[in-house]
Amino acid sequence: MASRVWVLVKFETATLSRFLEKEAYPVSISVKTENALSHSLISTQSMAMAMAAASLPCPSSPFKGNLTRLKPKTCNFTCLTLHSKNKRPSVVVNQAAAPSVVTTSSGARLRLDNLGPQPGSRKKGKRKGRGISAGQGNSCGFGMRGQKSRSGPGVRKGFEGGQMPLYRRIPKLRGIAGGMHAGLPKYVPVNLKDIASAGFQEGEEVSLETLKEKGLINPSGRERRLPLKVLGDGELSVKLNIKARAFSAAAKEKLEAAGCSLTVLPGRKKWVKPSVAKNLARAEEYFAKKRAAAIESEPPSA
Repeated sequence: MASRVWVLVKFETATLSRFLEKEAYPVSISVKTENALSHSLISTQSMAMAMAAASLPCPSSPFKGNLTRLKPKTCNFTCLTLHSKNKRPSVVVNQAAAPSVVTTSSGARLRLDNLGPQPGSRKKGKRKGRGISAGQGNSCGFGMRGQKSRSGPGVRKGFEGGQMPLYRRIPKLRGIAGGMHAGLPKYVPVNLKDIASAGFQEGEEVSLETLKEKGLINPSGRERRLPLKVLGDGELSVKLNIKARAFSAAAKEKLEAAGCSLTVLPGRKKWVKPSVAKNLARAEEYFAKKRAAAIESEPPSA
């Protein structure tokens, strides 16, 4: 902040009389500032400063100068501008806890002892069991008696004390809506008209991978693991090699009439417990021997 300094020149009666006689008497100048920070006396021998001082009105002095000798001039105050060094700006680390601008008289910067948490981030915990005046003193929020106020794991979800629970009272949906596997699709279907519109050339292979490349099917989610099944809607006149898990009766008849070769892909082998698989193999071997013995024991037909 800059402060202005006014230089005021004052004369006494005796000083002015001596100055008029000798014209070279030293003049006393009083320097005052707005903030009353300092007072000092400056001596000068300059005639110009004396002439400027003589032109200033002084109501406390009865002296009246000669107008021909002392010509009135405008009152010119010498203004000095003092510039203080710019202070380093204060950095606000926590906007919520600290003010936007630090206006302390000492000009202290933000430090670790000035910081604070965000409002609402430090929630005060409840003191339970410390008297009824706190609201959580007697039962501590667990209510009056009952199984849920005792120690232990409590009750499972959905338990209603032994009565028929809600999830058993309401009716259940069937099929796909009820989540039953019988209503879910088992194949990715494709019709003969779709294969004909794909533009396969004669002798090319038609499978799940080639149909994906052509953009006819785009299975996602659960359908990505399902096999291909060919349905009989439409006609096909090009001889193709078709590989699928299953063919409908109408599709099989039309494809054989068109001269296409059909390949039924094996299904995914179901996992069987090793001991069960061993017993099934032994049973199959046993019944195979019995069938062979029965054929040998039959008399030859005449």
